[in-house]
Amino acid sequence: MIKKFIDKLLGKTGNKASAKFGKREDVPASVHGIDPKLVDQRAIDVVHTLKRAGFEAYIVGGAVRDLLLGLRPKDFDVATNATPEQVKNLFRRAFIIGRRFRIVHVVYGRGREHEVIEVSTMRAYLDSADAEQVSGNERTSKGELSGMKHAVDASGRVLRDNVWGPIEQDAARRDFTINAMYYDPESQVVVDFHHGIRDAQKKTLRMIGDAATRYREDPVRIIRAVRFGAKLAGLGFKMDAKTREPLVASRDLLRDVPQSRLFDEMLKLLQTGHALASIESLKANGLAKGIYPLLDLVVERAEDPFVKLALQDTDRRVGEGKPVAPSFLLACVLWADVRQGWERRLKPRGNQRPPTPFAALQDAVDEAFDARIGDVSGRGKLGTDMREIWMMQPRFDKRVGTGPFSLVEQPRFRAGFDFLRLRAQTGEVDEELAHWWETFSTADDDHREDMVDAQRKANQPKGAGGSGKARRVRKVDADHPAAGPASPQPADDPRFRPVDGEAAPAHRSYGSAFAPDSDRDEDDNEAGETAGEVAGEGAAAPAKKRRRRRRKPSGGGGAGGAGGEGGSTPA
Repeated sequence: MIKKFIDKLLGKTGNKASAKFGKREDVPASVHGIDPKLVDQRAIDVVHTLKRAGFEAYIVGGAVRDLLLGLRPKDFDVATNATPEQVKNLFRRAFIIGRRFRIVHVVYGRGREHEVIEVSTMRAYLDSADAEQVSGNERTSKGELSGMKHAVDASGRVLRDNVWGPIEQDAARRDFTINAMYYDPESQVVVDFHHGIRDAQKKTLRMIGDAATRYREDPVRIIRAVRFGAKLAGLGFKMDAKTREPLVASRDLLRDVPQSRLFDEMLKLLQTGHALASIESLKANGLAKGIYPLLDLVVERAEDPFVKLALQDTDRRVGEGKPVAPSFLLACVLWADVRQGWERRLKPRGNQRPPTPFAALQDAVDEAFDARIGDVSGRGKLGTDMREIWMMQPRFDKRVGTGPFSLVEQPRFRAGFDFLRLRAQTGEVDEELAHWWETFSTADDDHREDMVDAQRKANQPKGAGGSGKARRVRKVDADHPAAGPASPQPADDPRFRPVDGEAAPAHRSYGSAFAPDSDRDEDDNEAGETAGEVAGEGAAAPAKKRRRRRRKPSGGGGAGGAGGEGGSTPA
């Protein structure tokens, strides 16, 4: 170690070190053919500001690769020899982030339209053998790591890498040759140390240096190799054999990576616009299991119709330049767990009363989080958004009253509706329900009122005889009892029977409650006499039971009392 340090001081790097850092090539615009119009003006402004302050500055990484392929990059990164503090002092809205790698976010604009240019300081290429070593990881060794600039754990994984260095060393510590090129938008020159332009032309994804060593330094490079392989496969890129071979053997190194970092890398893998391709790449490279439990579940359920539709929808939105939320995709992946737990809780258990649908759903959501996500992100904003999407689903079933109007104003309504739409496409709910809500969400207030009113009428039970939908009769309606003659009734109603010697009327009125008391008593007497005569004649039809009537409050005997069967009313 002392000999290496002395060699560095004396500048004796040797041929081995020279080969490690590569040979610098300045490639002019006439050769690389980058179209300057594809470069974001905000990235150009950052480079200009740094260079005017006396620093080196280049556009780096995937942006240069995309520019070489004639594509418009979605993100722009800048590398400079200015320290994070010096960068921050040059821009009004700049923020230093990160511990393992300290970088600066320069922010343009506000709200959803804001753009972030990531500025990193060029780093020195240091051998892990020269770094300070700690026994634990980021969590267990926070105290030790607080004052270190270059540190590794027992397996050689880099925990701190904040030693600044020249451009050739910064290029050597990057992952892939096609991501290790530097573009100067002022001179339009591409600086290339590791034949990145050649690999881009040959459509080859190749790791800089020994792949197994690079995976050991940072095991997350395993996931990045899969992600870049899937992302560039559509452009005809293939992973170099020496880059691919150590992937499976290095997989166990991911066990020492913090769960939160693996969670973030999983989200990147699924939100690049190539989620389905990334899953196929994991399978093709023998990494379908063993990277991260939740990612294993995504791969396992990728062929499920509901999850597959969600993955396709995410890829489509990214391709169209629309924003995507990880909460939506993960809510789709875990919906099977939530739905099964929900249905299980709603089943009756003997004499025990089942919980309300919302309470049962809440318990099922908690169970799914505890089993699949834990505390990694289940209690943060992402977890909150997932819960809102799930808890919104029962509310879509209610389409009357004020519920639809309040639901459509919820901030997460669109995500909840998109979730409902996927459920309808897979046959879990009726497509008419999704169509109704899509129409309701885009309609004006009058149309929404009409839709809710029509749904209320459709939900009412059918009237007697099944002649149509039942409705509430209002006093102003012509068929209200107080508005006119009572509606006719069938002749065989037991409350109305023909008097002896008279033909049975075609209809009797149900409005006896509005008739004078004397009329009601007379009807009772007539009914009793008729029943007695019929019974005495031995008619085939049995005697019909007459109704009991309440006696009048007046004194003396009344005509409302009932006699024996077929008997007369007492005087």
